[in-house]
Amino acid sequence: MVATEFIELLSEDGWRDLTVDQSFPAYLWAEGGLLADAPVDMAKTFDGNMWVAAKVDSAFNLNGLRCAPGFSVPRHHHNLDELIVVFAGEFHVSWGPNGEDGSRTVGPGEFWISKAGTPYLMTAGPDGVTYIETWPEPMATLETYWHDAGWVPR
Repeated sequence: MVATEFIELLSEDGWRDLTVDQSFPAYLWAEGGLLADAPVDMAKTFDGNMWVAAKVDSAFNLNGLRCAPGFSVPRHHHNLDELIVVFAGEFHVSWGPNGEDGSRTVGPGEFWISKAGTPYLMTAGPDGVTYIETWPEPMATLETYWHDAGWVPR
């Protein structure tokens, strides 16, 4: 028998701090090498600013995420296309190497697709943002290339 569980992403329950590991081998510095060797501090950048939904199973290529008001997820890109669906709040996204290729605000019920290889910077709105991100392939194949905008330096 298969069990189905309802997950309420908009409640305050079921969230945990997003733990980050700068030495994760799929985190790469866009200028070359591993993020572990970059002049940025991932823990200081993300701590207290981002949470993950504890009940969303990443085996389904999904992450349920929440960002603090005004928090900017540093500019990055992936080796896979990504779909982001906003459930509450909003984020402003700018894309291109320096954000010059375009920008828009994405609110509840809206989505944004990041094409593989396209750098983007996401900034949560004044009430923060709650969203799901998903990819067309298993997350084990996902690589993230981090750029130099939005970080706390070492």
